[in-house]
Amino acid sequence: MDDIASKRKAIAVCNQGVVQQLYDVIAQLEWDCYDDVVVQIGGTSVYGIDGAGTKWAPLKGTRKYNKDAFIVIKNRTRDPYVPSKTIEEQNVNDEVK
Repeated sequence: MDDIASKRKAIAVCNQGVVQQLYDVIAQLEWDCYDDVVVQIGGTSVYGIDGAGTKWAPLKGTRKYNKDAFIVIKNRTRDPYVPSKTIEEQNVNDEVK
């Protein structure tokens, strides 16, 4: 029953113009239909200490969504991959300049 209620609430949010805003922003950013896009949730925490499984002591690995959690829409195709450099590599690049 909670799943149905949650889906109805999600549809109500989307009907407030959120979907159109999303279309507009994607067009403004000039994303391509072949881009690798993922939807993620930010503003969460995962319990690292094993508890009894109660509200106050959840099981280890339990994810909690903060009240200010947010949705992240990430275009991984346009995410630049820049590997980290060792200190020696940084020093050589600084000397060449």
